[in-house]
Amino acid sequence: MTKHTTLADFRFDPDAQQDGYVDAAFIALEITRLLRDNELTTVREFLETQELADVAAYVEELDADHDLQAMRLLPLHDQAELIGYLRPSSQVAIATALSRRELARLMTAMSHDERADLYKHLEPEAQEAILPALTKAEREDLRRLAAYEEWTVGSVMTSDYATLRPEMTSSEAIEALRAQALEAETIYNAYIVNDARQLVGVVSLRDLLTARPRQPVSDVMETDPIWIRAEAEQEEAARMVARYDLLALPVLDAEDRLVGIVTADDAMDVVEDETTEDIHKSGMVAPFETSVAEATIAMLYKARIYWLVLLVFGNIFSGAGIAAFEDTIAAHLSLLFFLPLLIASGGNAGTQSATLMVRALATGDVRVSDFGWLLGREAVIALALGLTMALAVSLIGVWRGGPEIAVVVALSMVAIVLIGALLGMCLPFIFAKVDRDPAAASGPLVTSIADVLGVLMYFGIASVLLDF
Repeated sequence: MTKHTTLADFRFDPDAQQDGYVDAAFIALEITRLLRDNELTTVREFLETQELADVAAYVEELDADHDLQAMRLLPLHDQAELIGYLRPSSQVAIATALSRRELARLMTAMSHDERADLYKHLEPEAQEAILPALTKAEREDLRRLAAYEEWTVGSVMTSDYATLRPEMTSSEAIEALRAQALEAETIYNAYIVNDARQLVGVVSLRDLLTARPRQPVSDVMETDPIWIRAEAEQEEAARMVARYDLLALPVLDAEDRLVGIVTADDAMDVVEDETTEDIHKSGMVAPFETSVAEATIAMLYKARIYWLVLLVFGNIFSGAGIAAFEDTIAAHLSLLFFLPLLIASGGNAGTQSATLMVRALATGDVRVSDFGWLLGREAVIALALGLTMALAVSLIGVWRGGPEIAVVVALSMVAIVLIGALLGMCLPFIFAKVDRDPAAASGPLVTSIADVLGVLMYFGIASVLLDF
């Protein structure tokens, strides 16, 4: 890889560009130096050669005195797109530094959904200050989009969509799309509405181009399009976009009026957010409204401490279980050698099962109604796993404690793996049944419960077989 020593070196190194080598920190330092030297043309020419997503990475690395200065070197439409790539905190910082007139111009140029997102991140005083600077139509659109709850489809939809009338000819429709192209998020799908703005069909640009010039749109449109309500969960919209391979999903209100669309890229953002949330829940981390990089120590502490403390008290039962079998342990100290191995095996088996079921429920691969046959199948699989692991560990048991210990360890392994796997499979279904997120049935929870049950089963089996 070529080592870059100046901004020009990076700019004119095609191999580095093709390899995806983007040293944002280095470039930010170079941009800062050039801005201090007032070499604005050099910085502008460089930024104009870059993808805006990469420019956003550079801007994130700049200090508060230079990020806005660098952004102002770009055309307004590029600024409007650029700010959508920035973290919410960076968006707010830049918006706060702009004058009201500059912010109004920027927000007017932004896509409707990203404008609403920025508006929601502003302080109430800043929100009230910016509204009078926008046109009446922009204010109404902004308030409407910002009014939806964060988890709803309405909060991720955009009102930048192309509409047509059913009585138009294909030639008229193409001209209408040409007129709407600069404002619409996408023109590859156009939505057919009646006088009440109710959705009556959808037509692709491809169908319009291949239709006869005078053929009515009503003849080529799809009259039963897939749609979703604005109040539905945004995760459902993302699933529908993926399931039906849609470029955009129309969104209707309670009166069946078209109020927006969810595009494929917005759906990808939803999937990323939901996946992040599920991963956090699987690690028993409570949700927090920022990225890990921007989270404060207090935020991360609060997000993690609740379940950790709760699981500590849960694990007290493991200690109580050990204390209840002190006499058996004292008579057969070799049992302690196998304790970590056995309870870890139960936790691992449970975590595997929970991971498979949580993901299957999230993707719709299985449903709560499938619980019965899944439980039977998991029991067979867990029994096979337990027997295989018991065979392996029994050899160590013979060497370490003799045949009697080997039998205890082998039987305990089968029982512990079986119970751990069934526990891991059942918990996500139980959570789903009571309308809780199955992702909360995570590894730490399964492991903690499996540990307690594993200790009790292990020493219970030992006391029965060895003390009599």
